[in-house]
Amino acid sequence: MGRIRNTIELAKTSWGVLQKDRELVVLPVLSFLGAALVLAIFVIPGVLALPEETAGSAAAGEEQALPALSLILFVFGSLAATVVSVFFTGALVAGAHERMSGGDPTVGSAIGRATQRIPGLVPWALLTATVGMIIQALRERAGAVGQFILGGIDLAWNVASFLTIPAIVIDDKGPIDGFKSSAGLLRQTWGENLASQVGFGLVGFVAAIPAIVLIAIATALNVTAFLVVAFIIAAVWIALVLAVISALGGIFKAALYLYATRGQAPEGFEGADLAGTFTRR
Repeated sequence: MGRIRNTIELAKTSWGVLQKDRELVVLPVLSFLGAALVLAIFVIPGVLALPEETAGSAAAGEEQALPALSLILFVFGSLAATVVSVFFTGALVAGAHERMSGGDPTVGSAIGRATQRIPGLVPWALLTATVGMIIQALRERAGAVGQFILGGIDLAWNVASFLTIPAIVIDDKGPIDGFKSSAGLLRQTWGENLASQVGFGLVGFVAAIPAIVLIAIATALNVTAFLVVAFIIAAVWIALVLAVISALGGIFKAALYLYATRGQAPEGFEGADLAGTFTRR
């Protein structure tokens, strides 16, 4: 609990950094829109390519092999969406790094830095998406014990790769070297980034409570017009919360990477207890 509490404090520090460059919140929004667009480009044709009997079986919850064309489109859609997500995460890390280095980032400068790192970001996106799809495919066919083991492998992969994007963006490493650097940092220092994810998740949940309360009130009143307006307001609020939490997460990753590799807190985190997050083993 102490580590999670410390991470929540670091989230507040990340918020202070974000206040100086609020436009960086645009990057998670662009990531979501871009991922949704590429998914639509691939998934809609993939669904249309399904024969009627396959679509009917899917609607009924029955398992049936997908046609090759649909499967290929779905796979490419997943890969493309991951590329978009990784690119904009890289842009967010780039913007945070620029601020922590004394600069004044903009959406354009952050995207420009990420564009320069495309040779590292795109292969990493393809690699991590492929690993994720393989693990998911195996889990769907595994028994209870197999799913438990594969779940542990998935968790280990996410933990080991936590700082790969900062390594690629900040130090211009390739995807493999970036992953090795991330995994090495977690072995050498304390890498319980799970605590950070739980901490940021708690912050996001608390921030989303007003939307949840609004929906609960609207549902209880059961007034159609009010219910529609409440859902719209709640959806916009939750989308904003997710964008802000994503931005804070990118800032946090950049700060942790800089602290782990440079040995001192970056600008904006001088008073933060980063040492409490990275405890020597």
